[in-house]
Order: sequence, then structure tokens, then C-alpha cells
Amino acid sequence: MKAAVFYGTKDVRIEDVKEPVVSAGKVKVAVAWTGICGSDLHAYHHGLGVAYEEHPISGRKVPLILGHEFSGTVTEIGEGVSNVAIGDKVAIEPNLHCGQCESCRKGNYHLCEVSNAGFIGLAADGGFAEFVVADAKYFHKLPNEMSLEEGALVEPTAVAFHAVRKSRLKVGESAAIFGAGPIGLLTLLCAQAAGASETFVIDVSEERLNKAKELGATYTINPLNEDAVAKIMEVTGNGVAVAFEAAGAQPTVTSALNCLIKQGTLLVIAGFAGEITIDPNALLLKEANIVFSLAYANEFPEVIKLISEGKLDVKQVITKQIQLDNLVEDGLELLIKDKSQAKILVKPN
Repeated sequence: MKAAVFYGTKDVRIEDVKEPVVSAGKVKVAVAWTGICGSDLHAYHHGLGVAYEEHPISGRKVPLILGHEFSGTVTEIGEGVSNVAIGDKVAIEPNLHCGQCESCRKGNYHLCEVSNAGFIGLAADGGFAEFVVADAKYFHKLPNEMSLEEGALVEPTAVAFHAVRKSRLKVGESAAIFGAGPIGLLTLLCAQAAGASETFVIDVSEERLNKAKELGATYTINPLNEDAVAKIMEVTGNGVAVAFEAAGAQPTVTSALNCLIKQGTLLVIAGFAGEITIDPNALLLKEANIVFSLAYANEFPEVIKLISEGKLDVKQVITKQIQLDNLVEDGLELLIKDKSQAKILVKPN
């Protein structure tokens, strides 16, 4: 079968590889669509770090097939599989977990102590391929009315959904989203669905801000042209209840903290390339909260329901669809150059 194999920094090759085989407890899926994530971009441009060592759950290490945001149709099931059947449309929850450690037993399998945030597609063979085989527990059946394109967006939407839930944003409150990449845009949709009264989206890219306007942002701010904190304070009078940090940069963290109301919450979704600093006295005087959000847990069913019922119109985030053969040039390279792109979906066949 055809697959995109990651060997190292700037080294992703479209190759013919052996088709995976089903065994007991596993499911084989013909991949329909796979989204390109910021994690895929980071792997391609900067490397995969610990993935060069054998993962304790998957037993895999680089080279491996990238791609963790994917959907498809079940073609084969192993002995003992009962949650899906041949012919089912499915979304794959790629968060590898052991099921036995304390975090897993408490339902917080996204914090699995064995996996250490390992994912199918980053620590095991993933969705940039014609077929994927994985444990049945990672597969979620999609309703008939939901498209496979939408199915490929369940995973990143779950990231945003989990973040908004952890922020405890209440109906009628205001929110600011720093960073209008795919996760920032999906956070905007989730914040709107949660009842945010007004939303501010902040980014240095006019193309991304235009997309945020299309998705219904109340205000968009380019900090290269105006002071984001001053603008938010001017509109709200006292700041926003929740500021989502989806950019992963020192300036956005500082601005996000400064635009909060008293007892407001900074919700950090993004990963960071290095350490950052905060002003503890500014936080103290506001009695502000800083909350971190990692991936998702037990939320795929809710996200699938919201998308299938039209309450989260995630199709708006899709800006391009390409073939697997063109993954590097029209995907991994293009996303760095062309800021008008949000979510690019890849078709393997």
C-alpha cells in the first residue's frame, strides 16, 4: 500500500509499504481522509524527539507513518471486536494508552503514565496511508449523516472541545482566542457553541483573521496594527472571562493574561518551543487562573454528536484537499508559506 513514512527532519517519503494485518482485538480501516496537524508540521520541520526510541505501548519508533487526524471505513475486524463492524464509517481516537495505570483507571487516559502522550501517527503507524490497523478501542462509529471529511476533523475538534470545557466558560461570558490556526478556529466554534457572548480572535495573519470572521468571530485583531489588550479593554470595559492561548508564544501569553477580568482564566492549549515568563504579581492582583489543556479524554462521542447534528460546523475550517502523493509539497511545505490555509485534508488513494 501507499504511505507517507517519516524518517527524520525534512524527510517524509511516499513509499509502497506492506499492508497491515488484522489480529485479535484489532480493526482494519481503509483511510478516507487525514488532516495535517501542527504536530505533523513540527515533526517534519523539527523532528519527533522521543519517537526515535521504541514506544512502550506500540513498540514502534521512527521510521513510521505519520497522520493522527483520520477517518475511514472498516474493512476487517479481528476476533473479539464488537464496537464496530465491517462497512462502518469511523473516526480514530489516536491517543495511545495502557488502560492500567492510575491515570487510565481514573478515566484520564490522555495522561497515561506509560504512553507519555504517545499518538497513533506520531508513535505508531498512522493515517497517511491507504490502510491502518489498530486496537478496537481507538475506533468510534460515525452516524450515517456525517461525512468522512467531518470524521477527519473529530480529533482536532476534540482538542478544542476539551479546552473550552476545562476553561469553564459560561453562557454570556466573553472570550479571547490568541492564535487563529486550525485549533484556534475550532476553539472559536466551540466557544460559540458554549454560549460565548462575544469573541475576540488575535493573530498576526490577515488571512487567518479573515477566516475567523467567516466563522463568526465578533472582533478580529492584528497586534501588528493595534494593541490587542487595549482594544479588548476598550470594547469590554474590564476584560474577558477566558483567554485561550493557541499560539504558543511569549507575547500572546502576556497579552492573554493582561486582557483577563478579575478571577479570569488563561487556558493554554498550545505547546511551546521553550520556557516563557509570567508576571506573578499581575496574576495575584487579579486572582487569575492558569489552566492547561492536553488533548481530550472520553469526549469523542460528544464531539461526533455535535458535528452530526450541525451544532459544530467544522467543514468551514477545511481550506484544501490534496492527494497523498502531494503531501510534502502541497501540505507540509505549503502550510508554512501560505497562511490562508487552515485545515488541509489528505486523501490516500
